[in-house]
Amino acid sequence: MPTFAIGVDLGGTNLRIAAVDEHGTLLEKTTTGTQVARGRDFVINEMCEAIRAAVTKFPTSTLVGIGIGVPGIIDMGTGMLRESPNLPGWHDYPVRDEIERRLGTKVILENDANSAALGEKWLGAARDYDDMLMLTLGTGVGGGIVFGGRVWHGARGMAGEPGHITVEPDGPPCPCGNRGCLEQLASATAVVRMAREAIARGSSPALAQAAEASDGLSAQSVYQMAVQGDNSAQQIYRRVGWALGIGLAGLINLLNLPIYVIGGGGANAWDAFLPALLEEVRKRSFVYRATAPEDASGPGEKTIITRARLGGDAGLFGAARLPMLAAETAADAGVRWRA
Repeated sequence: MPTFAIGVDLGGTNLRIAAVDEHGTLLEKTTTGTQVARGRDFVINEMCEAIRAAVTKFPTSTLVGIGIGVPGIIDMGTGMLRESPNLPGWHDYPVRDEIERRLGTKVILENDANSAALGEKWLGAARDYDDMLMLTLGTGVGGGIVFGGRVWHGARGMAGEPGHITVEPDGPPCPCGNRGCLEQLASATAVVRMAREAIARGSSPALAQAAEASDGLSAQSVYQMAVQGDNSAQQIYRRVGWALGIGLAGLINLLNLPIYVIGGGGANAWDAFLPALLEEVRKRSFVYRATAPEDASGPGEKTIITRARLGGDAGLFGAARLPMLAAETAADAGVRWRA
């Protein structure tokens, strides 16, 4: 029988659920709001009902399992969600066990940025590579590392937090306790903050006008003004590229991976920040200078920096891939896998 898995992207605003077959074909996708204010039990019940509805639509296929991407820090051994800024009240909550108890089905929990990285490795920009790193630019800056086709979690499941690399030691304070984190200079939140700082300096009437508009100021509106030639908006995105370039240069020097993927909603401003990013990487990374696509002598020696291909579905595909990989690992070990 053909097989499929359910991938879930559980965010603080939206809950998205997809059925994906073993070839990566999207069979079904649903999106609904995440009513976090009604409590975690309500959200999980809603999720489980939606999962059950999705599974029943494929009676002639075998369910491999369910993968769920969640924002926050996860104890990979216990499936406990230790902390999630987007899911208040879920601190130290046994998410995996609660969902498995309701569904009676194997569930694999993963950080949402790790899921996105796995999705891009499986079906997206890094599908031809076993090793890769992804940066996700959104409200914050997340990321994931894939080694040998599998997410690398580190010693305690907390690896892959490039958003908290220091790029400006005396820069803006970060809620993590550091200053000048990449997240404070390259996220959508950072773009809006820098735009408001420009308005306070009186350096951009266009940004001030946008801030007074009914829909307010957003990273997207700042990007649109950069495209239209507003100097202050362009300077903001040059600063974003500068920060990303510093962060990536350090990662390239440290890891020497073949490909680095940039995704998330912030990647929509790719053309606005890429020139400064590449200039900074070339300046700061001797590894990149030796392996840049235009300079490398052989196909195996190149270091690729590219935009993600799967958009907002990367996390869904990656989450669905999780139980498939777990089933493969069990088969290799001679263990029967049961969803």
